[in-house]
Amino acid sequence: MKILVALATLSLANIAYAFPTAPFDALKNPIMNSDKSMADDYDFEGIIKLSNCSGSLIRFNGQPSTAKAIVLTNGHCYSTGLFGGMIQPGEVVYNKTLSRDMKIFNKSMKTFSVKATKALYGTMTTTDITLYELSQTYEEISKKYKVEAFTLDGVRPQVGTNIDIVSGYWEKGYSCAIDAFIFNLREADYSMNDSIRYTEGCNTIGGTSGSPIVARGTRNVIAINNTANEDGKKCTMNNPCEVSEDGKITVLKDKKYGQETYNIYSCLRPDFQVDLNIAGCKLPKPSKK
Repeated sequence: MKILVALATLSLANIAYAFPTAPFDALKNPIMNSDKSMADDYDFEGIIKLSNCSGSLIRFNGQPSTAKAIVLTNGHCYSTGLFGGMIQPGEVVYNKTLSRDMKIFNKSMKTFSVKATKALYGTMTTTDITLYELSQTYEEISKKYKVEAFTLDGVRPQVGTNIDIVSGYWEKGYSCAIDAFIFNLREADYSMNDSIRYTEGCNTIGGTSGSPIVARGTRNVIAINNTANEDGKKCTMNNPCEVSEDGKITVLKDKKYGQETYNIYSCLRPDFQVDLNIAGCKLPKPSKK
């Protein structure tokens, strides 16, 4: 993992990291020359800016507006410090009380401060996700900030789907399509299953981690952006490799990847709480000691 200088003036063209330690604290350092015309090209309503990553305000299908609002980001964004560690392979964060500040965008890309009070779930095993519970409900956020949540899709996405990846950290968007599904994506000691590879166009960079992958023309989050092969190296940190079902390893320099999120629904109770003990739950569970 690279240690980066905390400068807000770094050129975006020189930043391209997988599992990144972000180059600066985005909550303390405003983006220089931010292009507010992005609001015309991409849907920023409900996009989240974290200190070290991006995220999105998501709502489960059928979830009531009176429920505490949920933010989706990567598991490797769970640590708030610029030089902090990531969730370890095999580790699961589950219903952990905490306090984390973040900002939420409205349609005009104006930001408002919100606070997470609990990590409902987080892991970097087989996938790369964290679900935060906010202190406010969906209804409160809608009334106070005029911001509605994205809907988390409960169906596996398809190859060829046109997508937008919207980063709150950089206040920037990318457009491309789903190119392929990768049986296993391996990065150092991390292993992710059924990962998504993008076509050209989504040239995601460090800080875009945790950005929602949105089916273009909708407000449906179908997956989450998380990594890229930077140097063409084989299965190392910042250089994930593709592993086929028969064990063949392929390295594709500069390719970008995301992780599916529909499996979260397999672990939801009728009251929309994450319950890893539900029969058929497909998310990794905490190891028994």
